[in-house]
Amino acid sequence: MTGINLTQGPLLPKMMAFAIPYLLTCFLQTFYGMADLFITGLFNGAAPITAVSIGSQLMHMLTVIIVGLAMGTTVSISRAVGGGDRKEASCFIGSSVLLFALFSLVGTVLLLSIDPILSWLKTPAEAWEDTRAYLLICFAGIPFIVAYNVLASIFRGLGDTRTPMYFVALAGLINLLLDYILIGPMAMGAAGAAAATILSEAVSVLLCLLYLARANLGLAFPKRSFSFDALRMKTLLAIGLPISCQDGLIQISFLIITAIANSRGVEVAAAVGIVEKIISFLFLVPSSMLSTVSALGAQCIGAGKGGRALQTLWYAIAVALGFGVIVTVVIQFVAVPVVALFTDSAAVAAAGGQYLRGYILDCCFAGLHFC
Repeated sequence: MTGINLTQGPLLPKMMAFAIPYLLTCFLQTFYGMADLFITGLFNGAAPITAVSIGSQLMHMLTVIIVGLAMGTTVSISRAVGGGDRKEASCFIGSSVLLFALFSLVGTVLLLSIDPILSWLKTPAEAWEDTRAYLLICFAGIPFIVAYNVLASIFRGLGDTRTPMYFVALAGLINLLLDYILIGPMAMGAAGAAAATILSEAVSVLLCLLYLARANLGLAFPKRSFSFDALRMKTLLAIGLPISCQDGLIQISFLIITAIANSRGVEVAAAVGIVEKIISFLFLVPSSMLSTVSALGAQCIGAGKGGRALQTLWYAIAVALGFGVIVTVVIQFVAVPVVALFTDSAAVAAAGGQYLRGYILDCCFAGLHFC
């Protein structure tokens, strides 16, 4: 079977072998999300930057909800793998595919709600059409976003964080190339950033599916694996839904902050959008520890090693909290220059620096809370 046996051997090296590829995967995803904003800023003014920052924040909220829900998949598969029950792991994979196929269909209904969403977010008039174009493309691409995150959760459940990393690396390069073409020479602005993101997600999904079709995972998938199973669906939702709701509510609070910022004009809105991107990048370390605790802890519990699962928690908290303290101190001295990387507006950089200095402390709290 592909992946790492997380139930045996020295604990900290096992954690790092799982966490580092996952961290790099998230880094690549966030990097090309930040590249959308950076390249948009190179070729456009504040309005398209605001459109990308507002639209990408909303899409980040949806992605966080999907990832939280998919945690049920990771934990259920990990627990089955830890207990040596490959048949059960196969059934949970099949149930997850069905559950998230339904979720992706429901998600595309958002296409009908773009204008009310923009109104609720108090989108500045100058950025309205750009933001609408961005979200129209992203909402149409929700099935690809859902599919990639479900496939990645399956790999993590099997103890494999390397395979998704390779696919995302290639997709990220494609995204950067498309950003330059669509935003630069083709002058598509925010719509070009959205199209580049969705097309690169589609590439990741295609590569994952081709790999799964050819790889020897040590799992069998008879037709009954993909039949509706109420008990397994309930298990997936019982684990994933509370996490999804928790993270979704946190993201809604960020959207409220965005709405307040948008009501204060395009420069403040752009500053808040840039800082949210920076914070999402810095939160990758707490997020990687979250997934490590979930997957490794579930495998250990499945193998009857509860003490090892608890030790995983303490190690993860130490790593995430230590990182949070370091970046909080450093950002106090470099906040404005960091924000200025994404804009040539001194006013946007100054407002963003002020916001970032206060916001960065949350990286410490997140390190504890996520784990």
